[in-house]
Amino acid sequence: MDDATPTTLAEEALLGLLLPFWQLVIGAFVLVVVLVSLRRLAERGPSRMTTALVVTAVAIVGFTVVGVLLES
Repeated sequence: MDDATPTTLAEEALLGLLLPFWQLVIGAFVLVVVLVSLRRLAERGPSRMTTALVVTAVAIVGFTVVGVLLES
């Protein structure tokens, strides 16, 4: 028998409905920050853009390797 009260179940259901909304809000905020930072980086010139792309590529490869190693 489950000890959860109907109120608890209703709160969990409400939170379950709101969760995708908050993920959307967080995702939109991250997108705005990335776009603003990319604009500022592009204004600084090609040499900074190249450095930023290399650093980003290395970070992506590093996160991928760590993810694969931890998944095993």
